[in-house]
Amino acid sequence: MWMDLVGHDAVADRFRHILAEGRLASTYLFVGPGGVGKRQFARRLAECLFCPNTADEELAACGQCASCQLMAAGNHPDLLEVTLKKDKRALQIDQFVGDGEHRNREGLCHDISMRPALSNRRVAVIDHADTFNVNTANALLKTLEEPPPRSLIILIGTSESRQLPTIRSRAQIMRFAPLGASEMASLLVEKGMVGNSSIATRVAELADGSLDQAQAMATDELWEVHTEAVSVLNKPVIDSVHLGKIVHQFAESAGKEASAKRDALIAVLSLVARHYRRSLRADPASPEIPRILARIDRCLDAEYQVDRNVHLQTVIQSWADDLARS
Repeated sequence: MWMDLVGHDAVADRFRHILAEGRLASTYLFVGPGGVGKRQFARRLAECLFCPNTADEELAACGQCASCQLMAAGNHPDLLEVTLKKDKRALQIDQFVGDGEHRNREGLCHDISMRPALSNRRVAVIDHADTFNVNTANALLKTLEEPPPRSLIILIGTSESRQLPTIRSRAQIMRFAPLGASEMASLLVEKGMVGNSSIATRVAELADGSLDQAQAMATDELWEVHTEAVSVLNKPVIDSVHLGKIVHQFAESAGKEASAKRDALIAVLSLVARHYRRSLRADPASPEIPRILARIDRCLDAEYQVDRNVHLQTVIQSWADDLARS
């Protein structure tokens, strides 16, 4: 197990090979399910590259030097991190080129061009790359096309298809596999997300290898709405009004904040998609496969609409109506 990270030894081996041949690219896009450790992998990679006591191709860190200690403390001056601002659903242009008063004098593109403070390189980790819009991506474009010497940019996303072409075409793709069910069940118990090992196993089997999804599913309230929604969906004729009401009430009960309601709705949509995926696995030769696939796609479309801040009640009812008609 590389650097205490579960499930990504193959990716670590690939980076060792790249570093041994001196072929480290300037930009990488890490894609894979949420919660599998892509962010942690990026930080561990930076730690290894910063450490002066180990060769890059070893992909190791001594843990004792000033650089390693700063990484452990979370304040290494050559590690630049960008993530979503509070109450924002997308990366903002000022995070890359500064606000109007400080345009091109602040932000990631400015900071990564500066001389390293301690190491021999600077590493930028950009989380939530799925949320780039065209303007924000364009603000980063020149840095991706002409990266500063001895710089490394790592973008964290969930899939290639959710990346803008300007981002995807300028990055080397690193795919992270979903965590195994047994690995995830152990992590759920170890991290205190689930107290009962049998429940942890059940949640892990439904989470499709994503620890984020497992954590979201490990609540009594979500299980209740999931059970009720599946009961409606399994009937010969789906009552879309009743289904919409169940899901809308659950989203509304998540809290006053719009972000909490969106997160609750995405959790339900994700579980419904998993319900249909289990149906596919149970009977891969079923004549219902086209209908099941269409319903999975409709759940994914609804998740995308929620991410783009479409009115929640409209998303819920149109989604329920479409499932009933399909």
